[in-house]
Order: sequence, then C-alpha cells, then structure tokens
Amino acid sequence: MSLSRRTLLAASLATLPALASGRALAQAEGQWRAITGDNGQPLPNTRLPGELVSEIGASRGVTWIGPREASVTLYEFFDYNCPWCRAAARDLDDLVKANPDLRIGLVNNPILSVQSAQAAKVALAVQRAGGSAATAKLYAALLGPGTSGRIDGTRALDAAARLGHDRAAIEQAADSDEVREALKAQMRLAANLGLHATPSYVVGTAALLGYPGPKSLARVLAAVAECDEIACAS
Repeated sequence: MSLSRRTLLAASLATLPALASGRALAQAEGQWRAITGDNGQPLPNTRLPGELVSEIGASRGVTWIGPREASVTLYEFFDYNCPWCRAAARDLDDLVKANPDLRIGLVNNPILSVQSAQAAKVALAVQRAGGSAATAKLYAALLGPGTSGRIDGTRALDAAARLGHDRAAIEQAADSDEVREALKAQMRLAANLGLHATPSYVVGTAALLGYPGPKSLARVLAAVAECDEIACAS
C-alpha cells in the first residue's frame, strides 16, 4: 500500500501554574498531579482544555470498547510499533473485566514511523467495513498476547484477511482520501492535546503521558470514579 512521507506530529507540554501549594513538587516533575507509575517513577500528566477533550469522542475513527453509558471514559492514543502500547494492549482484557463501568476509546497516533501510519490506515479501513468490534479484533490480533515484531501495512492487511475481511477492498479503502483525512485529524488532535508520547491517555480533563502500568492505571480510574480527578485529595 502507498503512503507519502509526512512530518510526524509532535507537541511540547505547556507549563501550567500551580493550583495549590501541594502540587508544587508534582509540577517540578512535569506533573499536574503527583502520580507514580508501577515502576515507582513519577508519571508525567497535565490538565487539558475541556473543549479539546470533547473533540476526541466526536472524531472519526475512534475504536470503542465497553458500554456507551459507562460513567468513565478512557482514551488511549497509541502507535502500532510502540513497545509500551503492546504492553498496554496485553493488559486490556483485565482492565475491561475489572471495570465494567468503563468505556475505552482507542485513537491512532502513529508518530513513530511510516509503517505505523500504514497499519493505522488499514485499521481505519477495517472500521469503515465492520465498525469498532472489527477494529478491536484487529487491534488484538496485532498487539495482543503472543504478538511481536514490527507492524506495517502488509502485516495489518494480512491480519485483516485472517479475520475475514476482503484484503483488496481493505487495501483500497486504506488508501482512500477519507481514511487519509481521518488519520490526519486524529494525529492533529493528539498534537493539539500535547500527547507527544505513546501511549498517552486522556481521562476527564487530564492527560497521562506514557503507560503507567495496570496497577497505577487502576488507581487513576478509581480516583476518577470517586472524585472526578486522576488523584483525589487526601
């Protein structure tokens, strides 16, 4: 499949003023809230403008997992060739089972390579053909348990064909202007949100830059459910 080279989108985090004296240390670590990942290291996070966050769910090409009426929505911006995105994908089933009131939105952000963008275009073409359920199966086939290696357009097409999709039709759709523009829009939104790492997460009006690990992410989701913040005040 064809893909013209383009400038990979990236954005730097804006500096946010401290909202309370207890946040000073967190902000010194590039944090809005003091959160640590499963590795014990500070997890970069920032507050986002609500109007930008509202654009995520309305954008084309989001792959939805979980109930529409869920009380908490977690967006993951990912790259098919990001090692930590693969780790996150392997933890996805446990995350969904442990949080039945959670809705996950998977958003393409292929900032690492042209091959990543090719795979993302195939995924968007599969979504056009079969909706979120079909794209979630492709995501699991490419990044789930037991997978490894570099993912490009050809490998994504092979996986789509194994899942029962018409390979030629998916390839044609992947090279369409509609899919190309949808992918550009997703990457532009990620850049506008300052999501320069993959994976990055958006929950409420906060962004987490990098994979925190399953335990830390579970704590964040519990805090959001309890107090609408990624970390509740002690």
